[in-house]
Amino acid sequence: MSPKQFRHRLAEFIVGHRWLVLAAMALLTAFFAAGVARMDVRTIFSDLFPKNHPFVKVYKDHQNFGNPLTVTLMVRRTDGQDVFQADTMDKVWRISRDIDLAPGVDHDQVLSIATPKARYTVVTPDGIFSNPIMDDHPPTTAEELTEVRHRVNESPGARTFLVSADASSTIINATFIEKRVDYGELFTYVQNLVKRERDAHHQIYVAGFPMMTGWVYAFGSDTKKIFAVTLILMFGVLAFHMRNIAGIVTPMVVSTVSAIWGFGLVGWLAQPVEPLLMVVPLLLIARCFSHCVQATERYYELLHELKDKRRAAQLSLVSLVWPGTLGIFTDVCGLFLVALAPIPAMQRFALFTGFWAVNLVPTSVFLTPVLLSLLPPPQNLEHLLAKGGKGGPVQRGMHALLNRLSTLSQGRPARYTAAVFVVLGVASLWMMSRVQVGNPVEGSNLLRQDSEFNTAVRQINREFPGLMTMEVIFEGKQGRIVRQFDTLQTMQLLQHCLESGPNPPTATLSFADYAPEANRVFNGGNPKWAPIDPDDAAASGAATALMAGTNAKAYLHVTDFEQTNGTVSLWYPNNKQATVDAALEQARRCVAKVGPEHPTFRIRLASGAIALQQSINDTVARYQWYILGALNLVIFIGCSLAYGSTVAGLLLLVPVNLANAFLTAAMAVGGLGLDVNSLPILAIGIGVGIDYGIYLLTRICEEYHLAHRNIGEAIRVALTTCGKAIFFTASLMTIGLAPWYFLSELKFLADMGLLLVVVMLINMVLALLLLPLLVYLVRPKFLDADVSVLSEALVDMHAAKASPPWQLSAGELRT
Repeated sequence: MSPKQFRHRLAEFIVGHRWLVLAAMALLTAFFAAGVARMDVRTIFSDLFPKNHPFVKVYKDHQNFGNPLTVTLMVRRTDGQDVFQADTMDKVWRISRDIDLAPGVDHDQVLSIATPKARYTVVTPDGIFSNPIMDDHPPTTAEELTEVRHRVNESPGARTFLVSADASSTIINATFIEKRVDYGELFTYVQNLVKRERDAHHQIYVAGFPMMTGWVYAFGSDTKKIFAVTLILMFGVLAFHMRNIAGIVTPMVVSTVSAIWGFGLVGWLAQPVEPLLMVVPLLLIARCFSHCVQATERYYELLHELKDKRRAAQLSLVSLVWPGTLGIFTDVCGLFLVALAPIPAMQRFALFTGFWAVNLVPTSVFLTPVLLSLLPPPQNLEHLLAKGGKGGPVQRGMHALLNRLSTLSQGRPARYTAAVFVVLGVASLWMMSRVQVGNPVEGSNLLRQDSEFNTAVRQINREFPGLMTMEVIFEGKQGRIVRQFDTLQTMQLLQHCLESGPNPPTATLSFADYAPEANRVFNGGNPKWAPIDPDDAAASGAATALMAGTNAKAYLHVTDFEQTNGTVSLWYPNNKQATVDAALEQARRCVAKVGPEHPTFRIRLASGAIALQQSINDTVARYQWYILGALNLVIFIGCSLAYGSTVAGLLLLVPVNLANAFLTAAMAVGGLGLDVNSLPILAIGIGVGIDYGIYLLTRICEEYHLAHRNIGEAIRVALTTCGKAIFFTASLMTIGLAPWYFLSELKFLADMGLLLVVVMLINMVLALLLLPLLVYLVRPKFLDADVSVLSEALVDMHAAKASPPWQLSAGELRT
């Protein structure tokens, strides 16, 4: 069976067995609807990072060091007094114990001046004692408050990391266990705690990854309302444009069915979905909407010619089944190829959205003509098609604009249009080099800079060494390495190298910082005894003195319980990408200087928030080119086979790659960083552009033969017909997405709304201007070939014009 016969028989079967097709789709829709309730939208922290990155491997091997799942609460006096006041001490005491009751907390990793882990050491005639800074109750009298202030000053760790330099602020840290934490529940718990403890004299700031995720959850609850606004606007504009039942109901039903299938598939796969990536399903619904509108517009053209809705529906399916399926194929490829990045959350995302895109074939390609053939034919075809100067002002305006655009792609103006695109292309390539991979701001780029979370990040960074740490791991090969002189000496040398470098951390901490002080106290308190003798016995003695009378868990932030591994913790003032890059460069240089391999231990870079952030950036920077290259290759092969010409594949790739360059340049101008959340949008943007190009190129091929090989006329007619559908759907999406920027408190969603608007507009302009221009300038040979591989509308239109539909036999309809 030839492709021609297959498409005709397929269209005849689909439209001829409409009720059977509807019944089958209704059953499938019911099945997928049952899966919608099973959807699991949540963040899995460890799945956000590339599983094969060395930093991630270090983190998984030593999760007790610098765990990013830490909530930091800063209590700040707002009346000019220091924190050593009875009401503040009482507040810190309560918060420290309340946060220890939070769901999923690691009880061994709660630290403040009110917890037993914060200690000071004293020498008395009766011996050496390491005691908690605060006793078993918060201080209330002037003497008790003075004593707590004295103890803090006697504890270098507390003075540096728990109380600010001006003593106006103090912090409480609580680390959480990944498998036990529910970010939404934890966020609610902490917010209620903060709300209860804030008063006229105290401000409380809260930061940390769990809280950032909680804010995403909180603002994400408004996403449904924003999506509803988008859909209402889109369907409102559609109703204003169409003004008939078929044109309004068909896209609504098809998009709804597609959404149910997509969300139901997510539920049945039983795989959690990252909340931030839920913006993509709306884009897939929009893609379905776009394909449906394209098919509906073509149906109207054929109905106007044939005056038979069943035959018009059948021929619209014959006409668009290949370009529609090919366009969806590119969407599917763009989504599946995101899985090349070895980040589990993105791989799951690629799986379900890729399969979701597959369902656009039965829904938008096949269901659309079935519904159109059953719904009443519109009575305003001349109005919609703007034939003979008829139609509303919007339709006439679109027709006139597209007519004008067609003149820019041919004749003398074509040279000037080409020159403009060359200049813009060169400029965009230059701007692409300036786009930043990673976080360009202090705090989280997912939230607005004036948000409560980012304000807290800035305040804590200003008062303390910083929220962002990097852990340089000392991994033991033999023995209890923190009791060995070589380990302590190497830690000190590494810290000195880092602190004396050009981009020093704001603070460093290791077991080697505690041991000399313990050695001094153990030897009577004379400062000359602080240095440790260069042998393991002295180092072990210092460690023993340090641990005397304390629980070993008090030092889990610098060594594990068995003391076989240790860390050098480095604090940095912010998490901007420039800071991250400088920190890692300095750390690599210093580790190389002290040597990564030693007889009893090795030094591994790195863990902590800085290292994990960089692991994502490294992966995005590397795999964006893999994904882009693979997508170009797949699209080139698919389009070349479909059109029977490699030139066709190349012509279609030029606009979409230029669109990608324009989009990346727009991100650079807008200060948006390329990260794990925006990478899928870039991949989908290519799919959007290629869809437009496929529909338009197919129509140019058809009109080229109808216009007796007049390339200029073929471009003009294609732009005023197929181009009108492209212009309308892109405008529709722009109107629907634009409110995101103003309605969403989640900066990521606002930015993505703006980015998607840019995607739509760029791809629309390039499809309507650049692709026709390339066809005009290249004059590809495949225009003269048999284009029936893509569409039989040419033959059918000739037949329709030659004989009224009621005079055509069934055999003629099939051929």
